[in-house]
Amino acid sequence: MANVIIYSKANCPYCDWAKHLLDNKKINYQEIRVDMHPEKLDEMISRSGGRRTFPQIVINDQSIGGFDDLSALDKAGKLDDLLK
Repeated sequence: MANVIIYSKANCPYCDWAKHLLDNKKINYQEIRVDMHPEKLDEMISRSGGRRTFPQIVINDQSIGGFDDLSALDKAGKLDDLLK
């Protein structure tokens, strides 16, 4: 099973959509709420290659990007392979 981390914040519909997509696939993930743990912001920026938007999704230490990127991988049929 893949190691999935979602860096998120409150009141973020894209964060909710990303979690919903993964929940529908029955994928376990670790959510790091950066608004509740601001010390994790630098970690998120570093792991995402400088991105500051939410969410930021990391699968097996590979930055995927945000919800749009996650959704595009799913629609292209490539997400399931990453999640194995």
